[in-house]
Amino acid sequence: MNDARIRIAVLDDYQHVAMRSADWSPLEVRADITVFHDHVADHDVLVRRLQPFDAACVMRERTPMTGELIAALPRLRLIASTGRANASIDLDAAAARGVEVVNTNYSSTPTIEFTWAAILGLMRGIAPEAASVRAGGWQVGLGSELHGKTLGILGLGRIGSKVARIGQAFGMQVIAWSQNLEEEAASALGVRRVSKQELLAQSDVLTVHVRLSERTHGLIGAADLTAMKPTARLVNSSRGPIVDEAALVDALRSGRIAGAAVDVFDEEPLAEDHPFRTLPNVQATPHIGYVTEEMYRTFYGDTVRNLVDWLDRQSA
Repeated sequence: MNDARIRIAVLDDYQHVAMRSADWSPLEVRADITVFHDHVADHDVLVRRLQPFDAACVMRERTPMTGELIAALPRLRLIASTGRANASIDLDAAAARGVEVVNTNYSSTPTIEFTWAAILGLMRGIAPEAASVRAGGWQVGLGSELHGKTLGILGLGRIGSKVARIGQAFGMQVIAWSQNLEEEAASALGVRRVSKQELLAQSDVLTVHVRLSERTHGLIGAADLTAMKPTARLVNSSRGPIVDEAALVDALRSGRIAGAAVDVFDEEPLAEDHPFRTLPNVQATPHIGYVTEEMYRTFYGDTVRNLVDWLDRQSA
């Protein structure tokens, strides 16, 4: 590898699909590209890995680009992130060190569709029934219908509003609450705005669609889970820390709620010994709410264009 050439690192390509999700040929004659398929959490190991690179391509928040990490990478000049925003990048630290940060387009469609896959899978026990068939067994439980039940939505924004429409199509009563939700906005969608307490007490399915921030960190805690129906299910395809993870584990173990579909976690990848991997009333998936062929083509296609534009500016 020629030290004079630009070096680009593509991080956390878990599924080995980055290079086939876009046409990287416009970069191949101008830069050396290294794709990493594993995830590195250890700071020192990550610094050693990234020190030779001029540009780092990050997939969402898989590898946080902290101020400490950026400071340890004097060669780094560009962070190319997927998605329209990435809360795990320290933008102030990047700006202070002259590191440019660029982003890609994003669509809510995969997450909206996945949310309903998670709800239906949870309500009908699809994972345990499929596992039973694979193990040579047959029916092992009873599913539960959606029609006539109450869908509670925590956050009625871009994703939550579309989730609400689908719930209505299933014949569900849809209620919603968030810190910023106005009565008029909810009514325009045919959704009943309720208090947080009513949301918790009335929901048969409670699905989380708020952004992670200081205000929403731990928004659903132990007392909130206790306030839910013992027959209720919780679905989180937004961000793990919005729901107190330890409190959720305790509620599921004790049967205070019937089940949960969890696609996002406090730390990712999920630890091998994490209770979510073994609790029988948990449907755990590896943060795949946005992971589709179409979304990856957008992410990596835009990343290539961002890198080309950046290289053009360097040589201008």
